[in-house]
Amino acid sequence: MSRRKFRPTLWPTLFTIPALLILVSLGSWQLHRMQWKSELIKTFDERISENPISPPLEVENIDEWRFKRISIEGVFLHDKELLMTGKTFEGTAGFHVITPIKTEEGRIIMINRGWIPETSRSQKKRPDTLYNGLLHIVGIIREDKKKGYFVPENEPKNEVWLYVNTRQMAMHRNIKQVANFYIDAIRKPGPYTLPIGASAKINVRNEHLQYAITWFLLALSLLIIYVIYHYPAKKE
Repeated sequence: MSRRKFRPTLWPTLFTIPALLILVSLGSWQLHRMQWKSELIKTFDERISENPISPPLEVENIDEWRFKRISIEGVFLHDKELLMTGKTFEGTAGFHVITPIKTEEGRIIMINRGWIPETSRSQKKRPDTLYNGLLHIVGIIREDKKKGYFVPENEPKNEVWLYVNTRQMAMHRNIKQVANFYIDAIRKPGPYTLPIGASAKINVRNEHLQYAITWFLLALSLLIIYVIYHYPAKKE
């Protein structure tokens, strides 16, 4: 009876080695994402529970302000309102209402007041949302000019806004100076009222460990198949 020997061949080896490296790299990347998201959720929980503070003059490093609650008082400039398209709430299409607020010190900051349905696009159909007088807003600072890779550019001439660019919006509405960040208004407890603001709770799933295990198991399966393939059958 001859002894079985491991005899790797060229083409299966050339395929298997890069494939193993890719699968292991994907698994390691998922572990990195898991750690990043865990830290993100932890930071949110810690900062959202802190007392609201006054907004900064400008934001140079968004990480220092991310998820911190901001308290601001001022008057809404409803005549300079903008609508961000392509927003949904519980499966219903609509817009996010972006309204500049002017503080008693004369500062102007863009406020994402929240969601309205498409049927409420015109201000005439939602007079209850046009608050007058001094208002107190609590919200979360958001990063300016951040958009996804596949999100098209804004079209100010057509009043199509797909992401917040405070300077671009300010120029379009003839506002001379505006903060280089914006604020997501947090909705108050109780029944929904338009606009429906952001939630004070984070709803982020952290399933990267499952994804990592999947990639590592695929790598292990490929390695086992490769080894078995290169052991010739026993000869009697």
